[in-house]
Amino acid sequence: MTTPEPQSPPSQPPVPASRDRVYRSPAGIAGGVLLLALALWLGIDAVVAGEGSTPWKALAVLLFLVPLVASYTLRPAVFANEDRLRVRNPFRVVVLPWGQVASLRSGYSNEVFTESGDKYQLWAIPVSLRGRKKAARQETRRAAGVGRGRGGGGRGRAGASADAVAAQGPVRAETDKVMDDLRELLEARKQADTSQGEVTVRWAYEVVAPAVAGVVLLAVLLAMG
Repeated sequence: MTTPEPQSPPSQPPVPASRDRVYRSPAGIAGGVLLLALALWLGIDAVVAGEGSTPWKALAVLLFLVPLVASYTLRPAVFANEDRLRVRNPFRVVVLPWGQVASLRSGYSNEVFTESGDKYQLWAIPVSLRGRKKAARQETRRAAGVGRGRGGGGRGRAGASADAVAAQGPVRAETDKVMDDLRELLEARKQADTSQGEVTVRWAYEVVAPAVAGVVLLAVLLAMG
């Protein structure tokens, strides 16, 4: 009697080392949805009720405007995992292994710098000066509360509460917290073997192509009168 050979289990797709952390701008998404709704409402109304070449001009404007609005509001995102940082900006997608990232800097905008000196803005993580001012005010009030709690000798419930608040660290704006998280990930993973590689940049032709087509169509229609 022949013993059947054991069958190997079906191959499974490789499991990624870690899932991406995704960072986007809620305000940008909300503004983009409102702008797109307004543009579509006006554009569709012009297409349906317009006369002569007006419907065609409205279509050309929509073909130009909708991709641009979506690219600046809905499209931007930052994806980070243990191996690399992927930046999806309005017109480009940049993949940066952590080994190629020199620093992450925050000023009037949040930016990533590569070891070769290239700079890429993080559109999905905009700097909020208003958020920083609000965080500074909260930190001032918190520091004052901690000082009062410790002024009583740090005893009892008030002293323990003041110590707990102090241990939480300074109050930071939301986007600054995100940049702090990315810096910690960079510091932890920069030297890892799986975090090495080359920086790649891909242009978003799916955004550029329809916008250019809309401009060309609109120019032709205007030239024809």
